[in-house]
Amino acid sequence: MSKFDPMGETMFDKLPVPGRNDPCWCGSGRKYKKCHGPADERMERLHLGGEEVLPRSLLKTAADIEGIKASAAVNMGVLDYVGEHIAAGVSTMDINRWVEEYLSAHDAVSADLNFEGYPYSVCTSINDVICHGFPSERDVLAEGDIINVDMSTIKGGYFSDSSRMFCIGEVLGERRRLVETCRKSVEAGLAAVRPWGHLGDVGAAVNELCTEAGFTVVAEYGGHGIGREFHEDPFVSFVAEKDTGPILVPGMCFTIEPMVNAGAPDITTDKDNGWIVRTADGSDSAQWEVQLVVTEDGYELLSW
Repeated sequence: MSKFDPMGETMFDKLPVPGRNDPCWCGSGRKYKKCHGPADERMERLHLGGEEVLPRSLLKTAADIEGIKASAAVNMGVLDYVGEHIAAGVSTMDINRWVEEYLSAHDAVSADLNFEGYPYSVCTSINDVICHGFPSERDVLAEGDIINVDMSTIKGGYFSDSSRMFCIGEVLGERRRLVETCRKSVEAGLAAVRPWGHLGDVGAAVNELCTEAGFTVVAEYGGHGIGREFHEDPFVSFVAEKDTGPILVPGMCFTIEPMVNAGAPDITTDKDNGWIVRTADGSDSAQWEVQLVVTEDGYELLSW
């Protein structure tokens, strides 16, 4: 993870720091002293005080946010379409086809397809599959199943990412409670996003809600920075402790996407394909994902 230069040089990936009366580096057209100057100075003070502060290059400008929103509009549109058509009897390969057709019609492409060799345009994870489920003609949804559809889109050079759980037909009992608890944990994580707070507060809030409900949170996978690239710093752990981790600086863009198991938190990865992750004990798992940017007074949701 990139941090400040250990030799005492300035932060910001050695990018030049404008003069106080020069135009701000973010492209706003405002003077640096009236735009990002105060925040940059605060970041440097926090770093010198021993806090973890991500480099300026990871902060998103207003133009970046608009680009991400355009990508996210397609990403959410795909998930809306899936929600309108998913039902018992649908195969997960049907979902992959819907995704590809929707993206093609909206001048966008899947960020998943061919990412580090991933062979499909979407991840479809049913019941005990935690993440990275492969679409297949053989996986036909049945009454009572739960499925996570994880969608990532590139449009105009910007990346968006979110996922939703879908309950097929009537889903009751612990399976339904798992899905609802996972969603509530994302809301708890969002409530913990405070500018100039710690990223660990977000993970701690997620974990506390899930464990109090009797569920467990996967440690090996988490959220991530995103915007100009699919996966950027920071890694967002959902087993983190409060008051730890990077400072939540306005302009940071990342995902909250806990993977919550009904049983133990242990995982197993398919040895044949190296992608599909399941619960080690065969229990159910749920995941919801949102993408946000930290603002001066809280956060703004970008994709859900």
